Amino acid sequence: MDLLTGLGLAAAAFAAGAINAVAGGGSLVSFPALLAAGYPSKAANVTNTVALWPGYVGGSIGYRGELRRQRGRVIALAAPCIAGSLAGSAILLLTPESAFDAIVPFLILFACGVMAFQGPLSRLARTAHPPPGGEARVTLPLLAAVFVLAIYGAYFGGGLGIIMLATLAILLPDDLQHSNALKGLLSAVINFAAVAYFALFGPVAWGAVLVMAAGALAGGYLGAGLARRLGQRWLRIAVITYGVAAALILLAR
Repeated sequence: MDLLTGLGLAAAAFAAGAINAVAGGGSLVSFPALLAAGYPSKAANVTNTVALWPGYVGGSIGYRGELRRQRGRVIALAAPCIAGSLAGSAILLLTPESAFDAIVPFLILFACGVMAFQGPLSRLARTAHPPPGGEARVTLPLLAAVFVLAIYGAYFGGGLGIIMLATLAILLPDDLQHSNALKGLLSAVINFAAVAYFALFGPVAWGAVLVMAAGALAGGYLGAGLARRLGQRWLRIAVITYGVAAALILLAR
């Protein structure tokens, strides 16, 4: 790896870490950068997952205040995150390299549609399951949804944060900043399980991982601060705008 390629991958990882902290979907920046650097599709996907994991950790550190009252939620949702992630990791390594490319843009567009109607959907969710004070109840539908999202997150993960944030808004309604913080930590758990699996069985390009990990960590921490300053309305607009743009770029390819 030459110096220019290394700098490009580090910059892409920084941007991806910040995007993941703000809205999710940072893989759609760093994954193409790995492809442009000459890595095969499946190796690029696996390497991308391993390299971006520090960014999720950085985002969670930046959101530690919003996570403090959500410890019960994190404990309850950790098991489906890990189980789904291990299943998705195994599925990825058993499927053709191009299998996930076709569906990703449509999943992102679906998530953006859900986010666009988050207000009415959240009001319906509160009517059906009013959240108690402090710790809102984790329901069976939420556990099942997180399990499915964890499979997808390990399989490819592009737009995972967008879909996760929309799911939490519907099934576990809360202030958007607290939901964004929980989304980031659950994404970190999902990616940690995938990283462990890929480290044992996947074609990880460790040189690229070392270059990208520092950038992702810094981007994740700084991105959390940006998301907090944006506020609920502008954060939602940023999520939808980025998601639609990323989906259109992938469809054009």
